[in-house]
Amino acid sequence: MDTSLLAQLTGTTEAHLQVWEGDIKLHRQMIMPWRRLQGEAREAGFDLQIASGFRSFERQRSIWQAKATGQRPLYDASGVVQNFELLAPEDLLGCLLRWSALPGTSRHHWGTDVDVYDAAALPSGYKLQLTPQEYAAGGPFAGLTAWLSERISKGACGGFFRPYACDNGGVAVEPWHLSYQPLAVVYEGACSAEQLRRWLELQDWPLAELALECCDEIYTRYIAVSRGAERVSEPDSSISVS
Repeated sequence: MDTSLLAQLTGTTEAHLQVWEGDIKLHRQMIMPWRRLQGEAREAGFDLQIASGFRSFERQRSIWQAKATGQRPLYDASGVVQNFELLAPEDLLGCLLRWSALPGTSRHHWGTDVDVYDAAALPSGYKLQLTPQEYAAGGPFAGLTAWLSERISKGACGGFFRPYACDNGGVAVEPWHLSYQPLAVVYEGACSAEQLRRWLELQDWPLAELALECCDEIYTRYIAVSRGAERVSEPDSSISVS
């Protein structure tokens, strides 16, 4: 694999990024499509904003480290808080993978994926949690969820889709997670179980060795699973991630 593509895939470079606003960075080829979607949302009465865009390998590793050592809450497949001290290594790995990507495998590394919310619906003083309840009926972002779902279903969301729209037994449903498919599909195509295995062989963060032992299952359940999600278009041959 080209070293530049590998660095983008694993979040170890920012050469493909452009600052959107504040500390939020996006793939430079996603800036205009995102601006269009944001404008369309504004016309529909939503203030579509990004809670999280590009996430580096180092940032993902720090999140993973904190959860793997009990410094952050851990949840089971249903979202119930778990007792860190009682978890066997295999169960701990399962809890982490349900809600967090392995360092070097997050779609946020690519700059093509964002976590979004409706700033106009954010109650005063409320701290955004990015939980399913916030985006479900009765939650502050239910309107945005419905609007995005309708547009995606009609293929009218400007190339954006939800990679984790359904629960397939791997990554939990994330109604806040949007991906710009014309670019993301290039990175998806570069992912494979073998590429993951080679990556894990070089890692030393918590549970990396255990993840390597079940590499094929992790790839199938937690990485390739997004390929069966909502799709919006075929790859654009004019798109380059270089």
